[in-house]
Amino acid sequence: MSGAASAEKPGEIHVTTRTGKHRLSVEWAVTPAEREHGLMGREKMAQNHGMLFDFGSEQQLYFWMKNTPLSLDMIFIKADGRTSRIEHNATPFSEALIPGGEPARYVLELVGGSADRLALAPGDRFSIPKH
Repeated sequence: MSGAASAEKPGEIHVTTRTGKHRLSVEWAVTPAEREHGLMGREKMAQNHGMLFDFGSEQQLYFWMKNTPLSLDMIFIKADGRTSRIEHNATPFSEALIPGGEPARYVLELVGGSADRLALAPGDRFSIPKH
C-alpha cells in the first residue's frame, strides 16, 4: 500500500527534530483508492516532498513497496503527531510487509534517505493540519 494522492489535496506539514524545524510539502492519501495506489509507479519525487496517508484513527498499519520504483522512508505517526517508527530505505518493488509497530494514524512516505537527512527520530513531533 505504498503511496499518488490526488493533486487536489496538496498540503504542508512541519516536523521538529534535533536539527530544527523542517517544512514538508505533502500529497494527501485519504480515500481507500488513494491509499491503495499511493506512490506506485512514481519514478522521482522532490526532496522535502512526500505522501501523507491519513487513516482517520490509530490502527495497526502495514505497508509494502509493490510497483513502487523509488526507495522510500516510511514514517509512522501517532494521532498526536508523535513519530512512533521509521522504516529507512524500503526496497523498491518489494512485496514484503512493513509493520508500523504500535498503532498509528498517519504514514509519511519520503524519498529514501530523507529521514536521516532531516535527523528524524521516534518521538519527534509533526504538526499536521486538519484537511
